[in-house]
Amino acid sequence: MNYIIVPSEHLEKVNFSKVKQTSSKSLRYSLDKEWFLLKYEGDQPTFVYGITQDAIGLPEFSHEEILIILKGPEWNHRA
Repeated sequence: MNYIIVPSEHLEKVNFSKVKQTSSKSLRYSLDKEWFLLKYEGDQPTFVYGITQDAIGLPEFSHEEILIILKGPEWNHRA
């Protein structure tokens, strides 16, 4: 499983058929709602390149890496 963190301003660009989340209601948002998390298998979905406007995409995180991020102050009230 791979994870990316996406700026919330790009929510309308997400193709939910290409990620594990089913809609905007199933997304995990940062506490300030500025970012959301997407989970997928394999390569980054092609819609991501429309967000970044390049061929690189967004930084990708493993399950272990994203768990550390989600424990941080931007994502967790208890951090």
